[in-house]
Amino acid sequence: MTDKHQLRAAMRATRKRLAGLDAGAADRAAEQAGALPPGRIVAVYRAIGSELDVAALSLALERAGRELCLPVVVERDAPMIFRRWSPGEPLELDEAGVPAPFPLAGVVDPDLILTPLLAFDARGGRLGQGGGYYDRTFGARPDVARIGFAYAGQEVDELPVEAHDVRLHGVLTETGYRPFA
Repeated sequence: MTDKHQLRAAMRATRKRLAGLDAGAADRAAEQAGALPPGRIVAVYRAIGSELDVAALSLALERAGRELCLPVVVERDAPMIFRRWSPGEPLELDEAGVPAPFPLAGVVDPDLILTPLLAFDARGGRLGQGGGYYDRTFGARPDVARIGFAYAGQEVDELPVEAHDVRLHGVLTETGYRPFA
C-alpha cells in the first residue's frame, strides 16, 4: 500500500484497535523514559483520539528533572513553536485546534521532540496525520532529537518517503526505546 491517504486510513484503524487492546501500553512506555536520548527540554504533545497518551511519560520525565514543553501552531503553514508546560497547567486551543499552553508560558527551544504518529518503519520513516506540522518543524530544527511515541504494533515494513518527510532518530513504544541508524 503506497498511497498515503489509504495508508493513513488503515493505520488510524490499526492504532484505534491497538489502543483498545492494551490500556497499559502508555504506562509501560513511560517506564522506559530513562532510555530516551539526553535533553534538558523535552517537547511532548497532548494525545488526541487513539494517539498513545503521554501523560505518564510526561510525569516520568519531570521526575527525572527534565523540563517539558508543548508544540503550538501559530501559523498553519509555518513550523510550530514550543511553550513551557507542566502537567496540570491550563491550556487553550491553538490555530490547529489542539490544546496548547497560553502565550504567557514562554517560548523555549526543545532538545528532544516526542511526536505522535500513525506508522513508523525501521529506517526512521514516520507517517503523520498529513498536516505537515511536524515535518516543517523538524526541517526548521535539524539538530533536535526526533523521537516517535507509538504502539509497537504501528510499525510497518516500509513507508513511502517524500522529499519533505524528515526521518526520526528513534521510537519509544511499550516494548522499549529503539534508536534508528
